[in-house]
Amino acid sequence: MQGMDTSNFVDQIKIFCRSGHGGAGSRHFLRNKLTAKGGPDGGDGGRGAHIILKGNSQLWTLLHLRYHKNILAENGVPGSGNNCTGRNGKDIIIEVPLGTIAIDEETGKKEAEILEDGQEVILLHGGRGGLGNSHFKTATNQAPDYAQPGEPGEEGFKILELKVLADVGLVGFPNAGKSTLLSCITAAKPKIADYAFTTIVPQLGMVEYRDGKSFCMADLPGIIEGAAEGRGLGHRFLRHIERNAILLFLIPADSAGHANEFNILRDELEKYNPDMLQKDFVIAISKSDMLDDELKKAISQELPPHIPHIFISSVTGYNLQALKDLLWQTLNKPSEA
Repeated sequence: MQGMDTSNFVDQIKIFCRSGHGGAGSRHFLRNKLTAKGGPDGGDGGRGAHIILKGNSQLWTLLHLRYHKNILAENGVPGSGNNCTGRNGKDIIIEVPLGTIAIDEETGKKEAEILEDGQEVILLHGGRGGLGNSHFKTATNQAPDYAQPGEPGEEGFKILELKVLADVGLVGFPNAGKSTLLSCITAAKPKIADYAFTTIVPQLGMVEYRDGKSFCMADLPGIIEGAAEGRGLGHRFLRHIERNAILLFLIPADSAGHANEFNILRDELEKYNPDMLQKDFVIAISKSDMLDDELKKAISQELPPHIPHIFISSVTGYNLQALKDLLWQTLNKPSEA
């Protein structure tokens, strides 16, 4: 685990944000060569710029925000004479991947959640512009020498956190063959190397099913025993599993103990969040091209009887369509009342 480059796995980031202050209203009076002492004609100040989160389905990490730790929005322009309203500050739009939540660091309160492409949520509102003196003219006060200042903007540290959205989450120890499976049955091309903790960033891919239907599968970076206590990168990885509808446990055929490996993975999830056990589980025994029928039978007897399991091989393509069928049926089974 030592020396692993985690720099590209950016799923949580702290940024300082300040929205724009509103522009001040104007205390102007009409003056020109025809009018020596005209009435108040001060315009309103412009609104300060908002800071807005926007969903972008083409983004998978928060990496692009790593170099924008301070996000300072533009102030509104003050009003001017002749009832001219000041220009609003230019809103700042922060594009984030789907599944991003924003938390206020001070209160710990969740302030926004981005789930759809193009969805926009105002994270910090810009201050309202002040009213010009023309608003304060009354019958008894024909020449108010008063205008409102603009309202201040909002500021604070915000924590952006990414939880991957997918229908099926792949769970397994490093080297279980998750990346290989994903690259075989989706268009995703994860970078694969043969060492522990290969996949640093959760990889998402669309699985093309029958009749033009598809579902989304995420390879969640490998969990290691003890992840729920926060060892290694465990906690950050487990967070991604919270949103998956089905968890597909991938256990290699050459594992020393298939049931034991499944139990360790399940226990890690339970320690992290017991609600995980409410999800549908499917077990796939990968690298099954090395098994004969007798070994398959022995492994089947070892596995929990109430959880569907299937033998697959990403290398030969064995049972991959049957796996898709099983996942599709599990995803679309009628919910129990």
